[in-house]
Amino acid sequence: MTSITPDRAAARTLGAALRKLGYVEDAVEDVVGGDAFSGGREEVLVAERRLGDSALETAIRLFFLQRPTPAGDVAAALGSDVVDALAATGLAEVGRDVVPGSRVAPIGEILLASDGFTRDADDPPDYVANYTPTARTCDLLTPRPRGGRALDVGTGSGIHALLAAQHSSEVVAIDVNPRALAYTELNAGLNGFDNLECRAGSYFAPVEGETFDLIVCNAPFVVSPESRWVYRDSDFRGDDVTAHVVAGAAAHLADGGYATLLGSWIVTDEDDPEARPVAWIEATGCAGWILAAIESDPLEHAASWNATFFDEEHAYTAALDDWTGYLAELGARRIAEGGILLHRGNSSTGVRVDEIDEDVLEPSGKQIRRAFENRERLRKGKLEQATLARAMPLVFERSLGAKRGELVLDGGTRSVLPASAAAADLVERLDGRATLRRLRADARAVSLCRELLELGALRFS
Repeated sequence: MTSITPDRAAARTLGAALRKLGYVEDAVEDVVGGDAFSGGREEVLVAERRLGDSALETAIRLFFLQRPTPAGDVAAALGSDVVDALAATGLAEVGRDVVPGSRVAPIGEILLASDGFTRDADDPPDYVANYTPTARTCDLLTPRPRGGRALDVGTGSGIHALLAAQHSSEVVAIDVNPRALAYTELNAGLNGFDNLECRAGSYFAPVEGETFDLIVCNAPFVVSPESRWVYRDSDFRGDDVTAHVVAGAAAHLADGGYATLLGSWIVTDEDDPEARPVAWIEATGCAGWILAAIESDPLEHAASWNATFFDEEHAYTAALDDWTGYLAELGARRIAEGGILLHRGNSSTGVRVDEIDEDVLEPSGKQIRRAFENRERLRKGKLEQATLARAMPLVFERSLGAKRGELVLDGGTRSVLPASAAAADLVERLDGRATLRRLRADARAVSLCRELLELGALRFS
């Protein structure tokens, strides 16, 4: 990999040129195909054959597919100052050809530079990933209050710091990996953000004594016996890294602030799988919401994190033995992972646990803020006397002739609740004008409304 130089001015030049060219997600998908962002290195040669020689297609070839491109073509498409910027930042080696060492991908309104396509077991320890599936989950589960200070712990490429910079007055990005911080500096320049500061250090050490209105952390949370990659493996034992992040985030959360943390936890009692993260949250004094996404047994967990890393059967078998032996020592019956959300409100409202499907998850920030606000309101009066309104689209699904079915949130966390037809009909009539008592809500309907309030699907009016 090339050495990355955090030259923000050069990165700003590159970012301006790409935006002028229309280098955005939709444009890439139109040219490369609808699965452009899910394809791997093995599909690059096929994707390249779809390209013509327009200026935009030249940029896609160089930055998205990471293919060597004649320097003259790059200069013609983007300008000679961009060629100079690529050399200055180390994003590419410049000679007769421009040979990219990094990938610059459009993610929503963000341009994100990283080490690009993974080489699996051949990735170096300081490899910096792009917009990974876990980064996407963290993004979709992040509340986005306007203004205030934001903190991104374990920033990696800087994606969550960059997203926060769009709505925060000040953002601090922390990482122990110098290469990650160099990319974050470049990405701040690419996107023209002057409100983003990078600090080197481990977890919360660089912000001792400071508080933030938003904290985001997609930590190296994998329960692993290894210390192979900075982005995946921590120096903590078992799930202690997640416990550390929960406690640290709570300690640095300002009044009214929110934290979105991704983590893993060990399940020692299958009848109470979230016992450990619930205890961690209860010790903080914050309100919490656990959104469990994945749960696997030790062998499944070991296989999922090692299957692509070994060509030889002996090496793969040895890795499975190491991982399952380690998990047995920890007493793990299963390993779970998902989002852990915190809110420091006027009072703690306990810990709620739900499941999410990451494949259907949609932007949930507004729903999450509303859910925590509703939980505080629910402490203050009888629900039967409240006037409520729907805050999200809700769809009632049931089999033909069945009295009970499911009420589905059509957006956000896409949560599903069992419901009777009568209760679902009452929810459909909530318009913020009549109390539940006036609507003659029975106990089942009131209970359903409480659940929907705690999920952020309804609002108090």
